[in-house]
Amino acid sequence: MTEPAGDEEADAAALMAQASDAIIAGVERLAGEWVVGAVTRIVDAWGGLPAPARASTIEEARAIAGTASARVVGELREFFATDPALQRTTPLAIVRTLRYEPTTVLAHAGIPGVERDEFDTRAFPDDVYGLVPQSLADLGDDDLAPMLMVWGVGKAKVLRRRSTGSAPSEP
Repeated sequence: MTEPAGDEEADAAALMAQASDAIIAGVERLAGEWVVGAVTRIVDAWGGLPAPARASTIEEARAIAGTASARVVGELREFFATDPALQRTTPLAIVRTLRYEPTTVLAHAGIPGVERDEFDTRAFPDDVYGLVPQSLADLGDDDLAPMLMVWGVGKAKVLRRRSTGSAPSEP
């Protein structure tokens, strides 16, 4: 016996919601430290800042970390609240915008951009420091990465169910 179409879509939507909640919780927990870590990594790799300027730059990163985290979490919440058929990006694309704040801090400190490969240069031309997270695990929790796939499977099931005759759910 097959599951009724409404139940299938509801189950898929529940899968999306669980993954969405996990992604938001992970970003809330990890994004601020990721911002500080990204700045620290580049500052230390460059090695050209005197100790007081290094400390000031790291402190500036700490000061904007909460803002960056709150911005991305807010964008994720808005995105996940959008009907799946109307979503035009991915959670990872939103998380990747975490690079904006550390890039500003590093530029303000006068640190030159890093050498990047051709693909990264083309794909993320504004990421002059090579900060773009490649996966959600780059935020610092390997268990967060699979949540993107879980969310994607849920979304695919919702959209497939709708395309086979089930009416779209109200947001």
